[in-house]
Amino acid sequence: MSAYFILLASIILEVIGTLTLPATQTFTKLVPTSLVFISYAVSIYLLAMAVQKLPLSLVYASWAGLGVFSVAIMSYILYEESLAWQAIVGLFLIVIGVTLVNVFKI
Repeated sequence: MSAYFILLASIILEVIGTLTLPATQTFTKLVPTSLVFISYAVSIYLLAMAVQKLPLSLVYASWAGLGVFSVAIMSYILYEESLAWQAIVGLFLIVIGVTLVNVFKI
């Protein structure tokens, strides 16, 4: 399995876990709370697998940056949270930064 596919799966699971956090109602709801813990646990496991084949700086920059970008966009869509134009510019700068890290593979 490709290390990049593993990294992508890790990012997706981290985003799912983060987006599910509001539904836990401060960890008082069993099903969403379980989903959050399982998503985060599998995400971290896959992250550990990815760093075996890819540089840590590349893996973490991609995981954190694309996670933040995805959560912000999905929060806008799912939870109708507002995004100022400055935040949108910042999110695209994150994507540009992650792209540069991947292209030049620190």
